[in-house]
Amino acid sequence: MDSFVSSFTNRIDSKGRVSVPASFRTILAQEGFDGIYCYPSLDRPALDGGGQRLVDQIDKLIGELAPYSDEHDYLATALYGTSDKLSVDGDGRTIIPERLRVHAGIEDAVTFVGMGPKFQMWEPAQFKEYMAESQRQARDLRNLLGAGHKDGGPASTRE
Repeated sequence: MDSFVSSFTNRIDSKGRVSVPASFRTILAQEGFDGIYCYPSLDRPALDGGGQRLVDQIDKLIGELAPYSDEHDYLATALYGTSDKLSVDGDGRTIIPERLRVHAGIEDAVTFVGMGPKFQMWEPAQFKEYMAESQRQARDLRNLLGAGHKDGGPASTRE
């Protein structure tokens, strides 16, 4: 199965519609999902979106919790209770509901960001800041994991 990759910034038109990147629409169609499953990110001013693969991952995650536990109910409420299934019209456009736009601070443009089995939708300036921080964190993580060392493992303390 293909992954959502790259980032695209598209403007929202006067009717509130935004074009979903063609490569993202192709993956959604491959997954057999009619539309976009979308919910507010739990820890970022962004929206998480995807297709059947994302729904399956969420179902599995919640299904691993005790059915009537607080943890199950909290996560199910946070993910299912705040979700929308966005339709995509014949021209590849969708309308992001206002409550979701407010969560992400989206007004006149949306940056779609591929994240493998899912993607996120961001207000472009906020995404630019998040991308800079992500790159810093990734460099630190790479250094911590010892990337670039001959044996591929953590940096040796021997001289």
